Amino acid sequence: MGDHASIIREYVEVESGKKNTRPKLEAAIADAKAMGSVLLIAKLDRLSRNASFIFTLRDSGVNFQCCDMPDANALTIGIFAVIAQHERETISKRIKDALAAKRQRGEPLGNPANLTDAHRAAGREAQMMNARTATSNTQALDIIRDKRRMSWTYQKIADHLHSLKYKTRRGCQWTLIAVRRLSVIDTILRELEFE
Repeated sequence: MGDHASIIREYVEVESGKKNTRPKLEAAIADAKAMGSVLLIAKLDRLSRNASFIFTLRDSGVNFQCCDMPDANALTIGIFAVIAQHERETISKRIKDALAAKRQRGEPLGNPANLTDAHRAAGREAQMMNARTATSNTQALDIIRDKRRMSWTYQKIADHLHSLKYKTRRGCQWTLIAVRRLSVIDTILRELEFE
């Protein structure tokens, strides 16, 4: 990159680093390839902890630069990916083993204080707000509202979102249940706003 380089477009990926479904990243790779641009990655460790995904990026033919590892190259990025995946798998195994040992000793899991009615209500409210404010959901919500006004069924809306390649905030395909759940949450929150 020369001194005159400028940012053409910015992509913000909201998916977890351990997930392989990365629609924003895929769009960024496609655009960088089409424009012959350099793909700048803010933090490589948040990009993905799955080695095969990093290798796919490395082999995509897109010229990329990692802001947190400016000297990264095809060799070092592959080594980094393998180490990051191993670290994730090791941490996951330790947690599962610790929980299994705790269960075997008959110790309760979780925090009993969170089981009060007030905490349950706060948890439901947080889930509702998360569902409504997630980027993928806000994009889909405009379509859901519009199609519901046109009396479309939840299944027809789910099929339409699937045809447009929309995903839920967890990277899953939209289903009748997911569309109905988001629609109900949206209705409840909109009613609360007008109280």
